Amino acid sequence: MKPYWTGVFPACTTQLKKDQSIDLLATARHFEVLIQSGVSGLIVCGSLGENQTLDPDEKRAVVKCAIETAKGRVPVLSGVAESSTRAAICYVRDVEQLGAAGVMLMPAMSYKGDPRESMTYLRAVAKGGGLPIMIYNNPLSYANDIPPALIVELADEPKFVAIKESSGDPRRITELRNAVGDRYAVFTGVDDLLLEAAILGIDGWVAGTGIAFPAENQRLWELTRAGKWDEARALYRWFQPLLKLDTHVHFIQYIKLCEQQTGLGSEWVRAPRLTITGDERKAVLKIIRDGISKRPKVPKRK
Repeated sequence: MKPYWTGVFPACTTQLKKDQSIDLLATARHFEVLIQSGVSGLIVCGSLGENQTLDPDEKRAVVKCAIETAKGRVPVLSGVAESSTRAAICYVRDVEQLGAAGVMLMPAMSYKGDPRESMTYLRAVAKGGGLPIMIYNNPLSYANDIPPALIVELADEPKFVAIKESSGDPRRITELRNAVGDRYAVFTGVDDLLLEAAILGIDGWVAGTGIAFPAENQRLWELTRAGKWDEARALYRWFQPLLKLDTHVHFIQYIKLCEQQTGLGSEWVRAPRLTITGDERKAVLKIIRDGISKRPKVPKRK
């Protein structure tokens, strides 16, 4: 088992109706737009997909929707955000039966475990299911850190095949490479560190804001792959205020508002989240509308 995932794997939103019920038709339409843009995979039911506020049946319905939409064109991964080890193993087994290609797994989100507990949890989920795993490290948002030293310890488990590095410290990319070489596919998960991480040598990007600007997002990634750094810098400078929306506590509301403004979705979120209002809304809308008004032309994909 060694799927070597590379490229853009967007973290997809779960589209909702105003009454907070899931809109699977709208969700599927957005999956299709992303696939047509040239992405290499889809990640559903992650943080941006509001996993923690979805009912168990709803999560599985979203995963099924993504798999049916993809039709084998790209792999579909699901985030794992269960509150117990037992529930996480059950979820991984269920999405495997649905046809998921893998999962994105971080230490349990509802409990700040120590390194021993986090490592035990990750290994238990890997052992309990049959899917390859992208380890998700996001200590800024979820308190648990998985530094390179622990990544080295996990390297003997073949189901761990990739790392989503979201510590906010681009030095981690080089530290990981020095520690484990090419043992894992390394993805960045911080939108406004994409160019810095690309220079240091990554295999992929779990994109956030770019799901509302898929053509530009894919173009930026492809420029980094081609080493066209001047063009990449110019596109990145336009994109940066939008990409920064992915690093705020209200990032789900912000990115869904981006989708609404670009015609790719709606801003409705699942409570306890609320859509943004007042001065905050005005400020975010200004960033989005400025970006849209200055949107660069990118070559059409062949």
